[in-house]
Amino acid sequence: MSVDLNQVSSITTEPGELPATMTAWVIRQEREGEPKDAFQIEEIEVPEPQAFEVIVRVMAAGVNFNNVWASLGKPVSVFNSRGHEDHHIGGSDASGVIWKVGPGVTRWKVGDEVVIHCNMASYEDVEVHGLDPLAAPSQQIWGYETSWGSFAQFCKVQAQQLLAKPEHLSWEEAASYGLTYFTAYRMLMDQCDLQAGHKVLIWGAAGGLGVFATQLCALTGADCVGVVSSDEKGALVKQLGAVDYINRNDFAGMMRKGGETPEEEKARFGEMRRFDKRVRELLGGDKPDIVFEHVGKATFPTSVYVVKPFGKVVICGATSGFQLDFDVRYLWMRQKQIIGSHFANAWEATKANDLIRESKIRPVLWKTMPFDGVAEAHQLMYENKHSGKIAILVGATETGQGKTAEGPGAIMAEVGA
Repeated sequence: MSVDLNQVSSITTEPGELPATMTAWVIRQEREGEPKDAFQIEEIEVPEPQAFEVIVRVMAAGVNFNNVWASLGKPVSVFNSRGHEDHHIGGSDASGVIWKVGPGVTRWKVGDEVVIHCNMASYEDVEVHGLDPLAAPSQQIWGYETSWGSFAQFCKVQAQQLLAKPEHLSWEEAASYGLTYFTAYRMLMDQCDLQAGHKVLIWGAAGGLGVFATQLCALTGADCVGVVSSDEKGALVKQLGAVDYINRNDFAGMMRKGGETPEEEKARFGEMRRFDKRVRELLGGDKPDIVFEHVGKATFPTSVYVVKPFGKVVICGATSGFQLDFDVRYLWMRQKQIIGSHFANAWEATKANDLIRESKIRPVLWKTMPFDGVAEAHQLMYENKHSGKIAILVGATETGQGKTAEGPGAIMAEVGA
Protein backbone atom coordinates (compact mmCIF):
# COMPACT_ATOMS: atom_id res chain seq x y z
CA MET A 1 0.00 0.00 0.00
CA SER A 2 1.34 3.43 -0.93
CA VAL A 3 1.61 5.78 2.06
CA ASP A 4 1.69 9.57 1.72
CA LEU A 5 4.11 10.73 4.43
CA ASN A 6 2.99 14.31 3.90
CA GLN A 7 -0.26 13.34 5.61
CA VAL A 8 1.29 11.88 8.78
CA SER A 9 0.57 15.08 10.71
CA SER A 10 -3.10 14.97 9.68
CA ILE A 11 -5.64 12.97 11.71
CA THR A 12 -9.13 12.43 10.28
CA THR A 13 -10.91 11.71 13.57
CA GLU A 14 -11.71 13.85 16.58
CA PRO A 15 -10.08 13.19 19.96
CA GLY A 16 -11.82 10.25 21.61
CA GLU A 17 -12.27 8.43 18.31
CA LEU A 18 -9.54 6.38 16.62
CA PRO A 19 -9.07 6.00 12.88
CA ALA A 20 -9.03 2.46 11.53
CA THR A 21 -5.37 2.58 10.50
CA MET A 22 -2.20 4.61 11.06
CA THR A 23 1.15 5.12 9.39
CA ALA A 24 4.06 3.53 11.23
CA TRP A 25 7.69 2.55 10.83
CA VAL A 26 7.65 -1.23 11.23
CA ILE A 27 10.30 -3.91 11.75
CA ARG A 28 9.44 -7.52 10.91
CA GLN A 29 11.50 -10.52 11.88
CA GLU A 30 12.12 -11.66 8.31
CA ARG A 31 13.89 -8.39 7.46
CA GLU A 32 16.02 -7.92 10.56
CA GLY A 33 19.30 -6.29 9.57
CA GLU A 34 20.71 -2.80 9.21
CA PRO A 35 18.18 -0.08 10.12
CA LYS A 36 17.97 1.22 6.53
CA ASP A 37 16.55 -2.17 5.51
CA ALA A 38 14.75 -3.32 8.66
CA PHE A 39 12.60 -0.18 9.12
CA GLN A 40 9.84 0.13 6.53
CA ILE A 41 6.71 2.27 6.34
CA GLU A 42 3.44 0.34 6.70
CA GLU A 43 -0.20 1.10 7.27
CA ILE A 44 -1.13 -0.65 10.55
CA GLU A 45 -4.43 -1.12 12.37
CA VAL A 46 -4.72 1.27 15.31
CA PRO A 47 -4.97 -0.69 18.59
CA GLU A 48 -7.82 -0.10 21.02
CA PRO A 49 -6.85 0.74 24.61
CA GLN A 50 -7.57 -2.01 27.11
CA ALA A 51 -8.02 -1.59 30.87
CA PHE A 52 -5.69 1.07 32.28
CA GLU A 53 -4.27 1.76 28.83
CA VAL A 54 -4.14 4.97 26.82
CA ILE A 55 -3.74 5.78 23.13
CA VAL A 56 -1.55 8.84 22.56
CA ARG A 57 -1.31 10.78 19.33
CA VAL A 58 2.45 11.08 18.89
CA MET A 59 3.61 14.62 18.18
CA ALA A 60 7.33 13.85 18.39
CA ALA A 61 9.51 10.86 19.19
CA GLY A 62 13.02 10.39 20.54
CA VAL A 63 15.63 8.09 18.99
CA ASN A 64 17.63 5.69 21.17
CA PHE A 65 20.12 2.95 20.40
CA ASN A 66 17.74 0.23 21.59
CA ASN A 67 15.92 0.24 18.26
CA VAL A 68 19.19 -0.19 16.41
CA TRP A 69 19.35 -3.47 18.34
CA ALA A 70 15.72 -4.13 17.42
CA SER A 71 16.46 -3.70 13.73
CA LEU A 72 19.53 -5.95 13.87
CA GLY A 73 17.81 -8.65 15.91
CA LYS A 74 20.91 -8.59 18.13
CA PRO A 75 21.96 -9.33 20.80
CA VAL A 76 18.51 -10.94 20.90
CA SER A 77 15.50 -10.53 18.64
CA VAL A 78 12.69 -8.42 20.05
CA PHE A 79 10.33 -11.04 18.65
CA ASN A 80 11.54 -13.36 21.40
CA SER A 81 10.09 -10.99 24.02
CA ARG A 82 7.07 -12.02 26.04
CA GLY A 83 3.82 -11.50 24.14
CA HIS A 84 5.41 -9.45 21.34
CA GLU A 85 3.29 -8.71 18.28
CA ASP A 86 4.17 -10.20 14.88
CA HIS A 87 5.44 -6.72 14.02
CA HIS A 88 7.58 -4.25 15.94
CA ILE A 89 6.82 -0.53 16.13
CA GLY A 90 9.73 0.89 18.07
CA GLY A 91 10.32 4.16 19.88
CA SER A 92 10.81 4.48 23.65
CA ASP A 93 10.50 8.28 24.00
CA ALA A 94 7.51 10.40 22.98
CA SER A 95 5.53 13.55 23.52
CA GLY A 96 1.92 13.83 22.43
CA VAL A 97 -1.78 14.26 23.12
CA ILE A 98 -4.05 11.70 24.76
CA TRP A 99 -6.51 10.58 22.08
CA LYS A 100 -8.43 7.81 23.83
CA VAL A 101 -8.43 6.21 27.29
CA GLY A 102 -9.30 2.66 28.25
CA PRO A 103 -11.51 1.42 31.10
CA GLY A 104 -10.30 2.35 34.57
CA VAL A 105 -8.24 5.40 33.58
CA THR A 106 -9.27 8.30 35.83
CA ARG A 107 -6.21 10.55 36.31
CA TRP A 108 -5.86 11.42 32.64
CA LYS A 109 -8.32 12.61 30.04
CA VAL A 110 -8.55 13.05 26.28
CA GLY A 111 -6.67 16.17 25.21
CA ASP A 112 -4.02 16.11 27.95
CA GLU A 113 -0.51 16.84 26.69
CA VAL A 114 1.98 14.26 27.94
CA VAL A 115 5.42 12.76 27.74
CA ILE A 116 5.90 9.04 28.24
CA HIS A 117 8.33 7.03 30.34
CA CYS A 118 9.17 3.62 28.94
CA ASN A 119 8.84 1.20 31.86
CA MET A 120 5.95 -1.27 31.62
CA ALA A 121 4.86 -3.97 34.07
CA SER A 122 1.70 -5.92 34.81
CA TYR A 123 -0.56 -4.48 37.49
CA GLU A 124 -1.01 -8.07 38.73
CA ASP A 125 2.64 -8.46 39.73
CA VAL A 126 2.95 -8.00 43.49
CA GLU A 127 6.35 -6.32 43.07
CA VAL A 128 4.59 -3.38 41.44
CA HIS A 129 2.60 -2.76 44.62
CA GLY A 130 5.30 -2.86 47.29
CA LEU A 131 8.81 -3.49 46.04
CA ASP A 132 9.57 -1.84 42.68
CA PRO A 133 8.04 -2.29 39.22
CA LEU A 134 11.58 -2.86 37.93
CA ALA A 135 11.61 -6.10 39.96
CA ALA A 136 8.38 -7.42 38.39
CA PRO A 137 8.64 -10.58 36.26
CA SER A 138 6.61 -8.83 33.55
CA GLN A 139 8.84 -5.72 33.42
CA GLN A 140 9.67 -4.62 29.88
CA ILE A 141 10.88 -1.50 28.09
CA TRP A 142 8.08 -0.07 25.97
CA GLY A 143 8.93 0.48 22.34
CA TYR A 144 11.80 -2.00 22.50
CA GLU A 145 10.75 -5.19 24.28
CA THR A 146 7.15 -4.32 23.38
CA SER A 147 5.58 -2.95 20.22
CA TRP A 148 3.23 0.05 19.77
CA GLY A 149 6.09 2.52 20.32
CA SER A 150 6.44 6.12 19.21
CA PHE A 151 7.49 5.77 15.56
CA ALA A 152 3.85 5.91 14.47
CA GLN A 153 0.94 8.33 14.41
CA PHE A 154 -0.42 6.70 17.58
CA CYS A 155 1.18 4.72 20.39
CA LYS A 156 -0.32 2.52 23.10
CA VAL A 157 0.89 2.80 26.70
CA GLN A 158 -0.11 2.03 30.26
CA ALA A 159 -1.66 4.99 32.08
CA GLN A 160 1.13 4.86 34.69
CA GLN A 161 3.63 5.73 31.94
CA LEU A 162 2.14 9.19 31.42
CA LEU A 163 3.80 12.36 32.68
CA ALA A 164 2.74 15.97 32.26
CA LYS A 165 4.48 17.62 29.30
CA PRO A 166 6.65 20.57 30.33
CA GLU A 167 4.74 23.56 28.98
CA HIS A 168 7.85 25.56 28.04
CA LEU A 169 9.26 22.83 25.80
CA SER A 170 8.42 22.20 22.17
CA TRP A 171 7.17 18.78 21.11
CA GLU A 172 10.59 17.66 19.91
CA GLU A 173 12.36 18.91 23.04
CA ALA A 174 9.85 17.13 25.26
CA ALA A 175 10.33 13.87 23.35
CA SER A 176 14.11 13.90 23.64
CA TYR A 177 15.04 13.21 27.25
CA GLY A 178 13.02 10.47 28.94
CA LEU A 179 14.99 7.25 28.56
CA THR A 180 18.44 8.62 29.30
CA TYR A 181 17.48 11.24 31.89
CA PHE A 182 15.25 9.01 33.98
CA THR A 183 17.96 6.32 33.94
CA ALA A 184 20.54 8.81 35.24
CA TYR A 185 18.11 10.09 37.88
CA ARG A 186 17.54 6.62 39.37
CA MET A 187 21.26 5.84 39.30
CA LEU A 188 22.30 8.92 41.23
CA MET A 189 19.33 10.12 43.26
CA ASP A 190 17.95 6.78 44.47
CA GLN A 191 20.58 4.10 44.00
CA CYS A 192 23.41 6.29 45.31
CA ASP A 193 21.47 8.80 47.43
CA LEU A 194 23.35 11.72 45.89
CA GLN A 195 23.97 14.48 48.43
CA ALA A 196 25.41 17.98 48.50
CA GLY A 197 29.17 17.74 48.93
CA HIS A 198 29.51 14.35 47.24
CA LYS A 199 32.35 13.95 44.74
CA VAL A 200 31.36 12.18 41.50
CA LEU A 201 33.24 10.89 38.46
CA ILE A 202 31.10 10.67 35.32
CA TRP A 203 32.23 8.59 32.35
CA GLY A 204 30.95 9.88 29.01
CA ALA A 205 29.86 13.11 30.63
CA ALA A 206 28.89 14.70 27.30
CA GLY A 207 26.83 11.69 26.19
CA GLY A 208 23.12 11.01 26.46
CA LEU A 209 23.33 9.83 30.08
CA GLY A 210 26.23 12.01 31.15
CA VAL A 211 24.68 15.39 30.31
CA PHE A 212 21.90 14.65 32.79
CA ALA A 213 24.18 13.12 35.44
CA THR A 214 26.27 16.29 35.27
CA GLN A 215 23.23 18.55 35.69
CA LEU A 216 21.90 16.47 38.60
CA CYS A 217 25.22 16.80 40.40
CA ALA A 218 25.27 20.55 39.91
CA LEU A 219 21.65 20.89 41.05
CA THR A 220 22.25 18.77 44.15
CA GLY A 221 25.45 20.54 45.17
CA ALA A 222 27.73 17.62 44.37
CA ASP A 223 31.08 18.23 42.67
CA CYS A 224 31.57 16.20 39.51
CA VAL A 225 34.38 15.66 37.03
CA GLY A 226 33.38 14.48 33.57
CA VAL A 227 35.40 12.22 31.30
CA VAL A 228 34.98 13.23 27.63
CA SER A 229 36.55 12.60 24.25
CA SER A 230 37.43 16.17 23.29
CA ASP A 231 38.05 19.59 24.78
CA GLU A 232 34.96 20.91 22.98
CA LYS A 233 32.83 18.39 24.84
CA GLY A 234 34.66 19.30 28.02
CA ALA A 235 33.49 22.86 27.56
CA LEU A 236 29.91 21.61 27.33
CA VAL A 237 30.07 19.63 30.58
CA LYS A 238 31.56 22.64 32.36
CA GLN A 239 28.65 24.68 31.01
CA LEU A 240 26.32 22.05 32.48
CA GLY A 241 27.91 22.39 35.91
CA ALA A 242 30.94 20.09 36.14
CA VAL A 243 33.86 21.47 38.17
CA ASP A 244 36.17 20.28 35.39
CA TYR A 245 36.76 17.56 32.84
CA ILE A 246 39.34 15.00 31.74
CA ASN A 247 40.00 14.28 28.07
CA ARG A 248 40.11 10.49 27.95
CA ASN A 249 42.56 10.62 25.04
CA ASP A 250 45.19 11.83 27.52
CA PHE A 251 44.85 8.50 29.33
CA ALA A 252 44.12 6.10 26.47
CA GLY A 253 46.52 3.53 27.89
CA MET A 254 44.32 2.87 30.93
CA MET A 255 41.47 1.38 28.89
CA ARG A 256 40.99 -2.36 29.34
CA LYS A 257 41.02 -4.18 26.01
CA GLY A 258 41.19 -7.75 27.30
CA GLY A 259 43.94 -10.29 26.88
CA GLU A 260 46.72 -7.95 28.00
CA THR A 261 50.15 -9.47 28.58
CA PRO A 262 51.68 -8.98 32.05
CA GLU A 263 53.82 -6.17 30.66
CA GLU A 264 50.82 -4.49 29.02
CA GLU A 265 48.78 -4.82 32.20
CA LYS A 266 51.59 -3.26 34.23
CA ALA A 267 51.65 -0.31 31.84
CA ARG A 268 47.84 -0.05 31.94
CA PHE A 269 47.89 -0.06 35.74
CA GLY A 270 50.40 2.77 35.72
CA GLU A 271 48.14 4.85 33.48
CA MET A 272 45.20 4.05 35.78
CA ARG A 273 47.14 5.38 38.77
CA ARG A 274 48.01 8.53 36.83
CA PHE A 275 44.32 8.98 35.99
CA ASP A 276 43.40 8.48 39.66
CA LYS A 277 45.83 11.22 40.64
CA ARG A 278 44.30 13.61 38.11
CA VAL A 279 40.77 12.89 39.35
CA ARG A 280 41.84 13.66 42.92
CA GLU A 281 43.52 16.89 41.82
CA LEU A 282 40.29 18.09 40.19
CA LEU A 283 38.15 17.05 43.17
CA GLY A 284 40.16 18.98 45.74
CA GLY A 285 42.34 16.05 46.78
CA ASP A 286 39.48 13.59 47.32
CA LYS A 287 38.61 10.35 45.61
CA PRO A 288 35.04 10.26 44.26
CA ASP A 289 32.22 8.99 46.47
CA ILE A 290 30.41 7.81 43.33
CA VAL A 291 31.53 6.66 39.90
CA PHE A 292 28.81 6.88 37.23
CA GLU A 293 29.42 3.90 34.91
CA HIS A 294 27.90 2.79 31.64
CA VAL A 295 30.98 2.01 29.54
CA GLY A 296 31.78 -1.38 31.03
CA LYS A 297 34.81 -3.42 29.96
CA ALA A 298 37.15 -0.58 29.00
CA THR A 299 36.66 1.54 32.13
CA PHE A 300 35.37 -0.73 34.90
CA PRO A 301 38.78 -1.70 36.36
CA THR A 302 39.55 2.01 36.66
CA SER A 303 36.15 2.77 38.22
CA VAL A 304 36.67 0.20 40.98
CA TYR A 305 40.20 1.45 41.62
CA VAL A 306 39.39 5.17 41.60
CA VAL A 307 36.28 5.25 43.81
CA LYS A 308 36.95 5.99 47.48
CA PRO A 309 36.79 3.33 50.23
CA PHE A 310 33.11 2.62 51.01
CA GLY A 311 32.25 4.42 47.77
CA LYS A 312 29.83 3.30 45.06
CA VAL A 313 30.22 2.35 41.41
CA VAL A 314 26.76 2.51 39.83
CA ILE A 315 26.37 0.96 36.38
CA CYS A 316 23.49 0.82 33.89
CA GLY A 317 25.16 -0.45 30.73
CA ALA A 318 28.32 -1.65 29.05
CA THR A 319 28.86 0.01 25.69
CA SER A 320 32.45 -1.26 25.40
CA GLY A 321 31.65 -4.84 26.43
CA PHE A 322 29.83 -6.63 29.23
CA GLN A 323 32.49 -9.15 30.26
CA LEU A 324 34.19 -7.24 33.08
CA ASP A 325 37.71 -8.05 34.30
CA PHE A 326 39.07 -6.18 37.30
CA ASP A 327 41.20 -6.67 40.42
CA VAL A 328 38.63 -7.55 43.06
CA ARG A 329 41.04 -6.86 45.91
CA TYR A 330 40.35 -3.14 45.49
CA LEU A 331 36.68 -3.93 45.99
CA TRP A 332 36.67 -6.04 49.14
CA MET A 333 39.72 -4.64 50.91
CA ARG A 334 38.36 -1.10 50.58
CA GLN A 335 34.73 -2.20 51.11
CA LYS A 336 33.45 -0.57 47.94
CA GLN A 337 30.03 -1.25 46.41
CA ILE A 338 28.95 -2.11 42.86
CA ILE A 339 25.31 -1.21 42.19
CA GLY A 340 23.36 -2.26 39.11
CA SER A 341 20.62 0.07 37.87
CA HIS A 342 18.05 -0.19 35.08
CA PHE A 343 15.86 2.68 33.83
CA ALA A 344 13.43 4.09 36.45
CA ASN A 345 10.02 3.51 37.98
CA ALA A 346 7.01 5.82 37.57
CA TRP A 347 7.68 7.67 40.83
CA GLU A 348 11.30 8.38 39.89
CA ALA A 349 10.29 9.42 36.37
CA THR A 350 7.69 11.80 37.81
CA LYS A 351 10.12 13.41 40.24
CA ALA A 352 12.74 13.75 37.50
CA ASN A 353 10.20 15.21 35.09
CA ASP A 354 9.21 17.80 37.69
CA LEU A 355 12.78 19.15 37.56
CA ILE A 356 12.42 19.58 33.79
CA ARG A 357 9.05 21.31 34.25
CA GLU A 358 10.68 23.66 36.76
CA SER A 359 13.55 24.39 34.31
CA LYS A 360 16.09 23.08 36.82
CA ILE A 361 17.27 20.43 34.35
CA ARG A 362 17.38 21.03 30.58
CA PRO A 363 17.34 18.55 27.68
CA VAL A 364 20.32 18.51 25.33
CA LEU A 365 19.31 18.03 21.69
CA TRP A 366 21.47 17.73 18.58
CA LYS A 367 19.11 17.35 15.64
CA THR A 368 15.43 17.10 14.72
CA MET A 369 14.38 15.12 11.66
CA PRO A 370 11.04 14.66 9.87
CA PHE A 371 9.03 11.46 10.13
CA ASP A 372 10.56 10.06 6.97
CA GLY A 373 13.96 10.16 8.70
CA VAL A 374 13.36 7.36 11.24
CA ALA A 375 15.34 4.72 9.37
CA GLU A 376 18.06 7.24 8.49
CA ALA A 377 18.38 8.35 12.13
CA HIS A 378 18.92 4.78 13.31
CA GLN A 379 21.36 4.12 10.47
CA LEU A 380 23.38 7.16 11.61
CA MET A 381 23.49 5.69 15.12
CA TYR A 382 24.41 2.25 13.79
CA GLU A 383 27.32 3.73 11.81
CA ASN A 384 28.25 6.03 14.74
CA LYS A 385 27.82 9.08 12.50
CA HIS A 386 25.47 10.95 14.83
CA SER A 387 26.65 13.69 17.18
CA GLY A 388 23.96 13.67 19.84
CA LYS A 389 20.29 13.20 20.60
CA ILE A 390 17.92 12.99 17.63
CA ALA A 391 14.20 13.80 17.79
CA ILE A 392 11.61 12.93 15.14
CA LEU A 393 8.62 15.10 14.20
CA VAL A 394 5.45 13.01 13.87
CA GLY A 395 2.28 15.00 14.46
CA ALA A 396 4.20 18.26 14.71
CA THR A 397 4.81 19.87 11.32
CA GLU A 398 7.84 21.95 12.27
CA THR A 399 10.22 22.53 15.14
CA GLY A 400 9.21 24.86 17.94
CA GLN A 401 5.55 23.85 18.07
CA GLY A 402 3.91 22.83 21.35
CA LYS A 403 5.25 25.56 23.65
CA THR A 404 2.52 27.07 25.80
CA ALA A 405 4.69 28.89 28.37
CA GLU A 406 7.89 30.87 28.52
CA GLY A 407 11.09 29.25 29.72
CA PRO A 408 14.47 27.93 28.61
CA GLY A 409 14.25 25.18 26.01
CA ALA A 410 16.72 22.47 25.18
CA ILE A 411 20.43 23.15 24.93
CA MET A 412 21.33 22.61 21.28
CA ALA A 413 24.72 20.92 21.16
CA GLU A 414 26.76 18.17 19.64
CA VAL A 415 27.26 15.59 22.36
CA GLY A 416 28.85 12.19 22.72
CA ALA A 417 30.95 10.22 25.15
